[in-house]
Amino acid sequence: MSTEITVPVLGESVSEATVAEWAKSQGDAVEADETLLVLETDKVSLEVYAPTSGVLSEIRAETGAEVEVGAVLGVIDGDASAAKPKKDGGKAPVNEETKAAPITAAPAPAPAPAPEAEKGGAAPALSPAVRKLVEENNVDPSAITGSGKDGRLTKGDVLAYLENREAASAAPAPAPASESAEEAAAPAVAGPREERVRMSRLRQRIAERLKEAQNTAAMLTTFNEVDMTNLLAVRKQYREDFEKKHGTRLGFMSFFAKAAIVGLKEIPAVNGEIDGNEIIYKNYYNIGIAVGSPQGLVVPVVRDADRLSFAGFEAALYEFALKARDGKLSMDDLSEGTFTISNGGIYGSLMSTPILNAPQSAILGMHKTQPRPVAVGDKVEIRPMMYLALSYDHRIIDGREAVTFLVRVKECIEDPQRILLDM
Repeated sequence: MSTEITVPVLGESVSEATVAEWAKSQGDAVEADETLLVLETDKVSLEVYAPTSGVLSEIRAETGAEVEVGAVLGVIDGDASAAKPKKDGGKAPVNEETKAAPITAAPAPAPAPAPEAEKGGAAPALSPAVRKLVEENNVDPSAITGSGKDGRLTKGDVLAYLENREAASAAPAPAPASESAEEAAAPAVAGPREERVRMSRLRQRIAERLKEAQNTAAMLTTFNEVDMTNLLAVRKQYREDFEKKHGTRLGFMSFFAKAAIVGLKEIPAVNGEIDGNEIIYKNYYNIGIAVGSPQGLVVPVVRDADRLSFAGFEAALYEFALKARDGKLSMDDLSEGTFTISNGGIYGSLMSTPILNAPQSAILGMHKTQPRPVAVGDKVEIRPMMYLALSYDHRIIDGREAVTFLVRVKECIEDPQRILLDM
């Protein structure tokens, strides 16, 4: 009996996907619920699982193919699953207890099986980011040991391999004696000067949304700076006890999210959006946190963040970070955000103007904490300072409201007790 593998429902407003990678080859045996391939949409990457056990008898959508919901990706022959080698059958029976082989003259030792071969499966599929890095640097994936789940290669594995390879080849070999001076002075050809790589669906969608935000909204950015002294002190004082009690780390993001909610409650327009000729004021606070993943920038949403404790928010954020790293974020994880926070400081950014995450009307940008001389009373002190940026849609948010919101965030971070008192 043959079973078709079809493109599943991808989520609201998503009807197409790209076949990113097949984890199985035609003719491979598969088990029910085993990963067959990875589809890439304009929002997330998702795995397609085998609906039944058998043999992958046909692949109808090769890697890179554009497919729609319901399209047939391949066929599994369920009847072929019975064609498995028997322990006592076949032309050359093998003693399973001793694994004895016929005596031959000095056989060459067999190479050690790869982790994937030991499990009896095909090599794990490469994520789009890893595949791109491997192709750009002309690297054989089988030469790298994967540290990810099920032996998958991660971007870090490939980068570490490349660093080691570069270090090994850093010392130039002496030029042969017969080489002319002109040949010795000629620069080595490193490879093609240009390379064209097709944009992934996610990258295309990111580009469309960012450009749409610039074209649609009357976007403006206001700045302020915040003294992180008290927040750093609070975090240092309670970090270990917090982690012991709640099983999750105490980061900066939960403080900024809670501070933002204080400001959102006071300035409702910052949490609203424009729909035609109407303004939608939202009395719930779904905070999106911009996260860099191997597939690109994604914004998972912590729903009803005002109802969560600091521990609840940090736990949700940690779960999203793991999902983003493994490409497991779902459409539900990325939808219905009302306000977004982006932290460019983790990459070393000192100041930036974040772009709106449409249809939201504002986004808060955090940056690197850096010691700077500041005036404290009548003297100058070195304080850990961070620049904050609020980009907002001037059609719905006035300058006074934007500045007031950012001041509230600043006040709550400089005096964290205000968060608890909702002041």
